[in-house]
Amino acid sequence: MDSDAILTFPFRKASWIKRVAETHGIFNMAEDTLRRSCENGENSYLFDLAGNNVKWKTISLTHVEYPEGDFVGKVLAWCSLLPIFILVGFITLIIFRRELHTMTFLLGILVNEVVNLIIKHTLAYPRLCGDHVFPNSSYAMPSDHSQFMAFFAVYSILFIYIRLVHFTQSTTVWDDLIENLWRHLLAVGVVLAAVAVGFSRIYLRYHTLHQVCYGFLLGSAIGVAWFMFTQTVFTPLFPTITTWPLCEYLMVRDSTLIPSVMWFEYTQSRTEMKKRQRRGSHNSYCKSHSS
Repeated sequence: MDSDAILTFPFRKASWIKRVAETHGIFNMAEDTLRRSCENGENSYLFDLAGNNVKWKTISLTHVEYPEGDFVGKVLAWCSLLPIFILVGFITLIIFRRELHTMTFLLGILVNEVVNLIIKHTLAYPRLCGDHVFPNSSYAMPSDHSQFMAFFAVYSILFIYIRLVHFTQSTTVWDDLIENLWRHLLAVGVVLAAVAVGFSRIYLRYHTLHQVCYGFLLGSAIGVAWFMFTQTVFTPLFPTITTWPLCEYLMVRDSTLIPSVMWFEYTQSRTEMKKRQRRGSHNSYCKSHSS
């Protein structure tokens, strides 16, 4: 047989097998797997209550879009997620601190969100046409992010300057300013955070200026009202609540009458540590001299 025929025979055979496979519907499994975008799992679903022709929706709680290549938009998109970070911080504080005032603070935030939800569905004001890939399906008036941050900022400022009683011994205005500098910085910080979140909702085309302003006004009003309600109704009940068996079991506590909780815990832990050190040194001394 001619050498050229021997070399070309395998290729001719391969092309013949391919034509036969295409004619009879027999496909190469590797090529077929690469060609398919997904695998039909109709008979493999463990639960299938959705049926056919399903329209899937994304949870928009953390889905914030910003213009591609816009650094400012990216930073503001992260700022827009501050309410979620704050909620995670509250849950963490409640789990590890079990402080009643923190719980009532979080309860106020939830009440504020419920009010926002009711007003939104009552007004039913449509969203902006911001050309987002995943448009928000809820209503627009008032801005829930702005209302959340306004409530948090106003309540925090009232908590800092009214609830955290500080007995100062400064004699001049300048000394008092230096001694309370952390209060002023914290108050300015929460206000700037609220403004940043509100501005991000406008910049990213989720809300108009009016929607953000109404959110700020409503959140501020609810923040003042909830702080007054907490001070006059909840706070007098805290000592009784901490005596409930369930609260004692969960070690829920009230630090209302303690001026500086951090300083109190610091001094108490140091005092207890010194006591245990003295006991440990005394026990080791007795053991070494009794043997």
